[in-house]
Amino acid sequence: MVINILAGGPVELLPDLTEFEAENAIWVGVDRGVFHLLKRNIKPAIAFGDFDSVSQEELHFIESKVTELKRFKPEKDETDMELALNWALDQEPRTIRLFGATGGRLDHLFANVHLLLNPLKEKHSADVCLIDRNNIVFLKEPGSYKITRMKDKKYVSFVPLTLNVRDITLEGFKFPLKNRHISLGSTLCISNELINDYGTFSFSEGILIVIRSHD
Repeated sequence: MVINILAGGPVELLPDLTEFEAENAIWVGVDRGVFHLLKRNIKPAIAFGDFDSVSQEELHFIESKVTELKRFKPEKDETDMELALNWALDQEPRTIRLFGATGGRLDHLFANVHLLLNPLKEKHSADVCLIDRNNIVFLKEPGSYKITRMKDKKYVSFVPLTLNVRDITLEGFKFPLKNRHISLGSTLCISNELINDYGTFSFSEGILIVIRSHD
């Protein structure tokens, strides 16, 4: 099962959503993202939000089209995106993609990146990533991983999310590393590139933000 969640971030930063429809994915709308989905003729299976970012006319349109609408007060302990992600994790999918979660307000951006920690903390097996027009972002715990070249996203960056990331080794990269220690705030692993069709990265401690991107 694949679940795609669309939030209400700037539409100009969205990728072509039709590229993510082929797998019969379940679509989930979050706040203004529900409106964006419906305008693209994609009907979400469920929608979450306080809907403070849509007009009354847009809200009536949403209510007329969406069968399962979860409305919340603006004063709540979780963001709309967190509520949607928690629901998605409960469905035990293999993949969850977050769209419309970048751009605009920086507090929302940082919160959405940190939401990628939730499946790790809860030991969920789902692969969760954040996608916009220029970036794919996901987290990794200690281990060894294969990473494949992407023609449209040549840069690969590794950013520590924890105070320390130890023994990071990069093979098959333009700038290889061997058992290096990087700490929170380090820019050592920004804007690397694969030199072959695939490479590997590994580390023994910490959590890494992995970012695939292009200019």
